Amino acid sequence: MPTRDEAWDLVCEWTETESLRRHMLAVEAATRAYAKRLGEDEETWAIAGLVHDLDYERNPDPETGHPRAGVEELRQRDYPEEVIHAVLAHAEYMGVPRESRLAKALFACDELTGFIFAVTYVRPSKSIHEVQPKSVKKKLKQRSFAASVNR
Repeated sequence: MPTRDEAWDLVCEWTETESLRRHMLAVEAATRAYAKRLGEDEETWAIAGLVHDLDYERNPDPETGHPRAGVEELRQRDYPEEVIHAVLAHAEYMGVPRESRLAKALFACDELTGFIFAVTYVRPSKSIHEVQPKSVKKKLKQRSFAASVNR
């Protein structure tokens, strides 16, 4: 399997937008934390989180693009099938069932980190360091807040 540094280089090759890179780094951190908590392979889970939106900037169209092109690139670079399946499964419209713990965690972490960023951006400081879990839980209950996030 490619290393974390190789995965990051691939992300940088395919993604120029800082906000999308930050999102992928956040999902990497979250999936790594879940792997540690569940006794799973932290590196594999973290890399899945890091590369899950690899092709989103180049191929945002769900009908023909994301995550298909990214998955093809991952296959060419010998990423494990477990990572490839999780990347496919994180996009609901692909119809790939989330059966593995990794696939379920990646989907959840993708949604959760997006929500946490939304909570961060409405704060005056816009600093994630000032966001408390209590604030995130409160916003989760407000269906009108970040309504597009799958709760």
